[in-house]
Amino acid sequence: MSRWFLIVACLFVPFSTVVAERLPEANWPQWRGPHNTGGVDDGNYPSQLDPATNLIWKTKLPGAGFSTPIIWKQQIILTSPADGKDALFLLNWNGALQWTLTLGPERPGKHQNGSGSNPSPITDGNLIFAYYKSGTLAAANFDGQLLWQTNLQQRFSDDTLWWDLGTSPVVTKNAVIIAVMQEADAYLAAFEKRSGKLLWKVPRTYETPVEGDHSYATPIVITQDGKELIVVWGAEHLTAHDAANGKIIWSCGGFNPDENRNWVVVASHAIAEGIAVVPYGRGAHIAGIRLGKTGDITRTHRLWTSDGTGAFVPTPAISGGKIYSVRDEGEVECLDLQTGKTLWSNRFPKHRKKYYASPIVAGGKLFAPREDGTVLVASIHDGLTLLSENVLGEQIIASPVAVSNRLFIRGAKHLYCFSENGD
Repeated sequence: MSRWFLIVACLFVPFSTVVAERLPEANWPQWRGPHNTGGVDDGNYPSQLDPATNLIWKTKLPGAGFSTPIIWKQQIILTSPADGKDALFLLNWNGALQWTLTLGPERPGKHQNGSGSNPSPITDGNLIFAYYKSGTLAAANFDGQLLWQTNLQQRFSDDTLWWDLGTSPVVTKNAVIIAVMQEADAYLAAFEKRSGKLLWKVPRTYETPVEGDHSYATPIVITQDGKELIVVWGAEHLTAHDAANGKIIWSCGGFNPDENRNWVVVASHAIAEGIAVVPYGRGAHIAGIRLGKTGDITRTHRLWTSDGTGAFVPTPAISGGKIYSVRDEGEVECLDLQTGKTLWSNRFPKHRKKYYASPIVAGGKLFAPREDGTVLVASIHDGLTLLSENVLGEQIIASPVAVSNRLFIRGAKHLYCFSENGD
């Protein structure tokens, strides 16, 4: 085992039968979970995160990577720097290291809440794909064997983002997709999963005010009328691309009619029930866009716009036909997905530290980490009812993960695994 791993607490009991009628989700294959919404309806997840009573295990990590872990069949996959290199590693359900794969040199983060490992890995259940600020894109199998790797910045163009790259890869049936949305030479590229062969690369460049063409958002793959589409948010446009060739099928603009400067995209969009939820304007607006068929849908498919709400950094979660938005300073708002109507609004206790991690909804609870390492847990059954404030004592930028009644929290130094009763 590598010298920088230390299991400081490890207690494992096979998970028991869930009392609820439906079992909780067993996998979390990508950054925003099994449905790409940051929400899972079923399961029994902890109301508090107390190391003394309901911590199952805690594993020390090699470096400060802020990517969200993914989980497939009780295998936990993370990215992180390790000894100056980009690394991919896998833990078992007990939190024990199974293998580590080191890739090219790390390109460290520049922002205090950034790292060289901000993008989250993704799996299709057969292969694992990881992407880093260095430009390295790699594919591995579940035995830790490297299948291929390439460096997009060396191969195509330099990174021109002002801050740390955060866009995660996504997968289609045949390819792994990377969106590079930046000033000059923005593009979407598809690589064959097993060989790494470039299948297609298309430009995605729009003229915008300063910084408006910078995007840290992650695309979403959907199936519409039997065809795979890649829905991309950035550069003041929501676009859907044919997964077979990258061609734009439909597009929606009109997000910055007054041409405001520095309307960079940080929070990603989310899609549920045929509606794309799009935060924009540095947290000042959020819109509901009905997914289109073909062409320019700017004037025809905007269902609603909510002004004075939304979030700049955390991506909203969707669950049960409701949108849950946590703003940077802890304001929480619940919107109706179909109408954009505010159902309730409240806030977490005021604090000088901000919320950078994207919240999740799991089993009727909202989990929202604050940058100082405090995780807020709230009931959302009838408005916002704070259940606990949990101080873990280290920076938290990654989003929580909820799988099989276990809640995983990735801090700057450790990965934590909690359950309601600590078993």
